[in-house]
Amino acid sequence: MMEVEVQSAIVDLLKREKKLGDEEEEEEEEERWMKHYSSLHQILLVGDGDLSFSLCLAMAFGSASNIVASTLDSFDQVRKKYKNAKSNIEKLVDLGATILHGVDAIKMKLHTDLRMRKFDRIIFNFPHAGFHGKEDATRLIQMHRKQVSGFFHSASGMLRPDGEIHVNHKTTAPFCHWDLTGLASNSSLVLFECVDFRIADYPGYNNKRGDGPRCDDPFPLGQCSTFKYVFSPHAKKIPNPSRQHCGFAAAQRPPRVQAAVSPYATFGGQYSSPNAYAVTNNGLDHNAALFKPSLQNECFRFFGAYFNQVM
Repeated sequence: MMEVEVQSAIVDLLKREKKLGDEEEEEEEEERWMKHYSSLHQILLVGDGDLSFSLCLAMAFGSASNIVASTLDSFDQVRKKYKNAKSNIEKLVDLGATILHGVDAIKMKLHTDLRMRKFDRIIFNFPHAGFHGKEDATRLIQMHRKQVSGFFHSASGMLRPDGEIHVNHKTTAPFCHWDLTGLASNSSLVLFECVDFRIADYPGYNNKRGDGPRCDDPFPLGQCSTFKYVFSPHAKKIPNPSRQHCGFAAAQRPPRVQAAVSPYATFGGQYSSPNAYAVTNNGLDHNAALFKPSLQNECFRFFGAYFNQVM
């Protein structure tokens, strides 16, 4: 009788241990979201100033184990420039973040700690080449465009399957004249969605000027959006708008550029969404979306076209 009771007690104990183990596993795998970002995403933050955006995501997730936060400045420069940087860094480290300093957005894919990494989301908030005169000066716009173009080229090779590149950017003149979507297409990136950016959605995030005596001050945001891009090897190259639309400084509206159409948009097969792909007016259609076609139909179309040519 005692032997049966012992066996029963052991079984109950094993069941309780299994239940606890399952609960712990569920807690470990619990997914949390902050706007467009999941705690399960591998996330790279580029040029994150005082690292407050990285910390915002980490606090929302309850962990930063999947976050790589990077700054262009060195560790010492970051601490000197931003009064809250030291505290932000300490909190991120406690939450398990990887923090990298001295990371150039243009060359980051060659960085020792990044060249073997792939990410679900790569985020660049308000890229800026520095304060070198008036923002509507053609020369300065070209400097900004060169920086963003280099970033796209580097980031495009750092995405995991279904990964996305997000750029938060002002949509009023003269910033809209940078033509992000045209620059992205040169790195085989396609705009699939553009949504309003509201800083209030990211508690704790402080945008910074980042340079000069007022480097720790915020800059006015005004109207701005989150531009979302995905890699597509067949992305259509868009002519350089600086040549197509003369005089950035004189323009009062963003130049209308040719849409970077996904190769999927040309297929007549079944799509995974009932909506249509649309990107116009420099990508400012906030209903824009890119959808994936049926793989079977895509293959049929490719091979069908090939055999028609052979025959």
